[in-house]
Amino acid sequence: MEITPANLQALFNAFDLSFQQGLSAEQALFWDKIAVQRPSNTRQNTYAWMAKLPQLREWVGERVTHAISSYGYTVTNKDYELTMELDRNDILDDTYGIFNPVAEEMGRAVRKWPDIQLAKLVRAGETSLCYDGQNFFDPAHPIDKFAPSLGTQGNYWPSGMPLNPDNYSKVRTAMMSLVGEDGSPLGVMPRLLMVPPQLEQIARYILHADYIAPASFAGAPQVGTNTNTLKGSAELLVVPELAADPTTWYLLDTSRAVRPFLFQLRQAPQFVQFNDPKSENVFRRKKFVYGVDARGNVGFGLWFLAAKAKA
Repeated sequence: MEITPANLQALFNAFDLSFQQGLSAEQALFWDKIAVQRPSNTRQNTYAWMAKLPQLREWVGERVTHAISSYGYTVTNKDYELTMELDRNDILDDTYGIFNPVAEEMGRAVRKWPDIQLAKLVRAGETSLCYDGQNFFDPAHPIDKFAPSLGTQGNYWPSGMPLNPDNYSKVRTAMMSLVGEDGSPLGVMPRLLMVPPQLEQIARYILHADYIAPASFAGAPQVGTNTNTLKGSAELLVVPELAADPTTWYLLDTSRAVRPFLFQLRQAPQFVQFNDPKSENVFRRKKFVYGVDARGNVGFGLWFLAAKAKA
């Protein structure tokens, strides 16, 4: 192919089409099951969370105003890129077609971008601060950080909690027992059990079996005679990106408008080109450059809507 502006534009259009095909391909995604997407129109966004979700009360006397700016949490956008090079000789020799699958895979990678970033965030939750000044997954969140005497409550079990019916029930009960600053229940109802692939079998056993063995068993699922009262208590989400932590599991309440995590999007991914044949890059290295750039980040929502436990 002769290198002309028209031919280079046609080449870019072909790559862009392949990229869009990859971007729209059917893939199992999980980010939108645990996070809410928030738009961003500046360098960073500050979220003013309430310590508890509001509830109706009997109107006696004056209104009680809930201050939503009690807790501030800032998410700063980051730049992301994915770039490929095409040698000038590949265009001249008409062998550039091998890059169409590469462009399509770039689209698939971009589609998984929120998944990858959220998996990293979730895995690091016990060492990353959230809006109340504690790590997101922490055994000692203050009930009211402005009134330490009220004590603490937690959403993290760092050891000794392998996934089994007994421990699943224990974490579920603990989440439903969480209270707000005024001592009233937060109304948490866990609905999603998130596990790495290594725990899929036991998770399905807990959530789907009609009968189970005594709840204190350890190891692989066993044939049991006890009615499984936990059946259907949550949906199952198996996340391959969590495989590096094979004995860690999560329980989430994803029924709220605010979710445990957020995906902040400043600039949607777009396929771009740098293919001026007179550019220094082409002159010195014989390379035409194509890539994707995007801006955004992930962050924490309300800690009490998620729990983490490890064996």
